[in-house]
Amino acid sequence: MSMCYNQPSGEGDPAERPGSPNGLGHQREKIQGSGKVMWVWRQFKSLYEYIVLYGGLLLFALACLAWSLPASVLRHLMPQRIAERVGQYAIMLVFRSYLFVVRASGLVKCDLTALDALRGEPLIITTNHPALIDVVLIGSRLPRMVCVLKANLLDNPLLGGGASMAGYIRNDSTGNLIRRAAVATRAGSQLLIFPEGTRTVSPPINPFKGGFGLVAQKAGVPIQTVFIEANSPFLGKHWPLLKKPEFPLVYRVRLGERFEANGEVKAFVSDLEDYYRREMQAQGNRGAA
Repeated sequence: MSMCYNQPSGEGDPAERPGSPNGLGHQREKIQGSGKVMWVWRQFKSLYEYIVLYGGLLLFALACLAWSLPASVLRHLMPQRIAERVGQYAIMLVFRSYLFVVRASGLVKCDLTALDALRGEPLIITTNHPALIDVVLIGSRLPRMVCVLKANLLDNPLLGGGASMAGYIRNDSTGNLIRRAAVATRAGSQLLIFPEGTRTVSPPINPFKGGFGLVAQKAGVPIQTVFIEANSPFLGKHWPLLKKPEFPLVYRVRLGERFEANGEVKAFVSDLEDYYRREMQAQGNRGAA
């Protein structure tokens, strides 16, 4: 006679029992707990990134102001050439200190060592201009750099005193710009010019302004092309200031060819723009590959 045994409800395989440590309910609790941990981690990570990013920018602004105020007085008390060298070196230290802080956070990576080869040479340095940080990247490696700035920046109390002491040049007078550029390069400085005149709007580059070609020609020194490569449009022309980018931010600077500003100025500017466009399109193709 066959016998059937009906297992009581709730007493099946221990793995299927709702109250079992290995049951589905326990697994769901573990998954939910893991999800909460990940959510907390993401919030903490985002908060850390905001603190580093905007805390760093605040410290940078305070450092600029802390130097600009005494510099606006010191530049009148020192011989001009000495004041300019002190001012240029001080700006390099401010830029370098800011980059040290953000790099130490692990959120920013920079390879700027190619610029070290340009120290001590009187040059005009031209570069593309993807973001506000470009002058900081280049100035952090060059203790004798002079920059052409918009006139309103030199009138700004945050930057004006330090920039004026360093011999930075206003762009609102072509005659003054040409004269000051020649003086700076004859003194052994590197003159930084952004040929686009503003941050890039339409990649790979904006059309070049013709005025820089005349400056380069009158200065009578070689023109060293430089390329700034970045993995993010952060602080670009249309980037909202409070928008957080994806991290890490990666910046790399590489040197291009050297040119002499000979011949007709318009043709020289056109040739240099074509060179930048070709190089940056090739760079974009390499990145896509």
